[in-house]
Amino acid sequence: MNRIDTLFTRLKSEGRRALMPFITAGDPDLPTTAALITELVARGAHMVEIGIPYSDPIADGPVIAASYHRALGHGVKLAHIFQTIRTLRAETATGHLTAAPLVTMVSYSIIHRQGVDRYLREAVTAGIDGLIVPDLPVEESEGLCRKATALDLRLIQLVTPTTPRERAVQITRSTTGFVYYVSVAGITGERRSIPPNLVENVAWLRTQTDLPICIGFGISTPEHVRELAPVADGLIVGSALVKRLVDADKLTRAEVVKEIGQFVAELATGLDVPPPRPAP
Repeated sequence: MNRIDTLFTRLKSEGRRALMPFITAGDPDLPTTAALITELVARGAHMVEIGIPYSDPIADGPVIAASYHRALGHGVKLAHIFQTIRTLRAETATGHLTAAPLVTMVSYSIIHRQGVDRYLREAVTAGIDGLIVPDLPVEESEGLCRKATALDLRLIQLVTPTTPRERAVQITRSTTGFVYYVSVAGITGERRSIPPNLVENVAWLRTQTDLPICIGFGISTPEHVRELAPVADGLIVGSALVKRLVDADKLTRAEVVKEIGQFVAELATGLDVPPPRPAP
């Protein structure tokens, strides 16, 4: 069974939620990326989203866009990323990372240039479990979804607050693994508060699909995680984490990994919420 499916089946039986941090592959370098993945899972992350650097990021705010440009400036290539993950999976074949899903956030332009079949094959052999393709319209996703499913990969698609409900249902029907619910209209980035209609929107979406629903965009504190844990199956944290890598060149790799790991451990404390009280 795919690691994503296994994870959510287990967490559901335990009444728990998933924490999914995002990091950019190659920022500040690929050895640090590999070390971070291992550390994040050790400090409370259940799966890790890995951004594939792209010169024209889709829906990403200045923090993640800058991290992509830093990685590209360092000469990071797709082949290097897959090899890094492949090596990491081999080195941790008997460790705690074995069961942790790894998901790529990747532009369809990269997949198309690489070739769909080749990209998927390389992803599978590297140990990737799913892919998020933010610039692939649902109307054009059937072929990729079918090929990914045949290789036991999951195609995670996004629903936003402005997605018409009929279209949201269409998206969930061509999604596998989990639904990525974008918490706000706009780009990624840290935010001080959670939109007031978020809980209602996710509650409605849950009536339309049996897939787990993970919420991302703007989640940056343990308080955010604690507030959303009762209504989500997973929480995705990106910009708040990537922001901490801006000055990574001034620290040793061990210091960078420790700092980011501590941040994720703090976020994980927000998952420790009591179950909802039954109605009186």
